[in-house]
Amino acid sequence: MIRKLFLSLLFASIFAIGGIAQTGKIVFDEYDLDNGLHVILQQDHTTPNIVVSVMYHVGSKNEQPELTGFAHFFEHLMFEGTENIPRHQYDKYVSRAGGSLNANTSSDRTYYFEMLPSNQLALGLWLESERMMHAKVEDIGIKTQKGVVIQEKKQSYDNKPYGKILPETMAHAYTKHPYRWIPIGNEEHIRNAKTEDFVKFYKEFYVPNNAVLTICGDFKKDEAKKLVSDYFAAIPKRTEEIYRPNIVEPKKTAEVRDTVYDNIQLPAIIQAYHIPAMGTKDYYAASMLAKLMSDGKSSRLYKSLVSEKQMAIEMVAMPMPNEDPGLALALGVPNMGVDTKALEDEMNNEFSKVQEELISEKEYQKLRNKIENELVNSNATIAKRSENLATAYTYYKDTQRVNEELNNYFAVSREDIQKVAKKYFVPENRVVLYYLPKAK
Repeated sequence: MIRKLFLSLLFASIFAIGGIAQTGKIVFDEYDLDNGLHVILQQDHTTPNIVVSVMYHVGSKNEQPELTGFAHFFEHLMFEGTENIPRHQYDKYVSRAGGSLNANTSSDRTYYFEMLPSNQLALGLWLESERMMHAKVEDIGIKTQKGVVIQEKKQSYDNKPYGKILPETMAHAYTKHPYRWIPIGNEEHIRNAKTEDFVKFYKEFYVPNNAVLTICGDFKKDEAKKLVSDYFAAIPKRTEEIYRPNIVEPKKTAEVRDTVYDNIQLPAIIQAYHIPAMGTKDYYAASMLAKLMSDGKSSRLYKSLVSEKQMAIEMVAMPMPNEDPGLALALGVPNMGVDTKALEDEMNNEFSKVQEELISEKEYQKLRNKIENELVNSNATIAKRSENLATAYTYYKDTQRVNEELNNYFAVSREDIQKVAKKYFVPENRVVLYYLPKAK
């Protein structure tokens, strides 16, 4: 229970499946409209359902330092209504058709999707085309969503136990790059932003040549292509440059260490190591290292510090999947009566062991088996498959990368894991935060 609690607080996925070849590869078609919209079609006739999704290549890193939180704000605002959809009716179109919908925002992209019966393809495409071309960015909706977003920040970050861990970690880890703020943004920036600020943001980023449209599921290809053309071809592309930050975070040469106090009962130790961006060889190796350290009860940190020595009630290690160079986090929660520094020393010892000697063949094969199972399962549903296809194109401009992930992980050797442990998981390349209870 404690494990699930901390994971949920900190980090708010079969070859017999239709649409996947016997080789395990996802079979899809893709093309571009004249306005720059990239379209991916992935047929799966297993069930009479479809997923229509649009991923915009805009996240919190595309924001200006004095106007943060805009990408997440638009995740909410884009459900307000359009020129042809009355306010608060957007989701009702989907629910009345027997479907569901949602959206999410990261530092690098914003993702919207509808899950619908397969005979509702036109509805899903119309809805997404409406918010791409006709979203209402006006005072009444902006005022409403300002209140919603500010309240969400209070509930999920400001007033939630351990809610400040991620924003504090990012703020300490970055001095230049916009990853130094998280998607929820700054409350005062949202509160004080003007309507014209939001209009400008919408016109720059929510355009066809900054988006990927994906249709997965039970549909006819010719019909889908016609409907895509009918609903999206007339949307004008943006001719001005779309802002892409080229800020490079300076290389770290000294450990950053601080203490943060909050209304919590149990302390925590957070170590954040700078690692390369998603898709690089060292990223895959760092991801395997994190899995080695804390994925499951037989992982090194959990087995040693939770099960055997009983110094901690929880250990977590994970890389943050970012388009630009990001972080790998390691977190420990000391057991009652255990000195926080003593637990940190033991965490460091476990990482030192990986630096000093190769992991065993048995551990290495176990890692490969876990990764293979996770990657297969991550494409098992049309919902996840749609997102994975969109992510591959958005981040790499190469949708086939979705079929290369397993090979990329399998290309990582035991020596590569040891190399990234020595190169990146060192004191001068990290932030260490002691997250402590406030004095009563």
